[in-house]
Amino acid sequence: MERTVGEVMHTGVLTCLRDTPIQDVARRMSEQDISALVVVNEEGLLIGLISRTDLVNARLYEQYWKHWRGLTAGHIMITDVVSVNAADTLEQAGKLMMERRIHRVVVVEEGEKGVKPIGVLSVTDIVRDIASE
Repeated sequence: MERTVGEVMHTGVLTCLRDTPIQDVARRMSEQDISALVVVNEEGLLIGLISRTDLVNARLYEQYWKHWRGLTAGHIMITDVVSVNAADTLEQAGKLMMERRIHRVVVVEEGEKGVKPIGVLSVTDIVRDIASE
């Protein structure tokens, strides 16, 4: 039987709000040794994703250089977040990541009000699963 995303994903999603200052986003990523934070609204629903790469790109982007200290997660997060369900297979999720050339997908469950993040699956998680076979 093929493994599912839910069997391999990281649970306990680390999140921030849209108005979280960039310095706090960077500090949290550094302290937790993670490469991305899921951005949620006040109800805990998925609205974006911000990665280390997004932080570095924004820091080096001339338009933001002078205003760096005033930026929030909402200024530089991506809103076109690729997501999967816990019941999806690892093969489905892996193919999606390779096709989109991304390193992680947010695992979600759909509710009446929107989509709630319940985990993150990264290429590192898939590699760990391969190594444990």
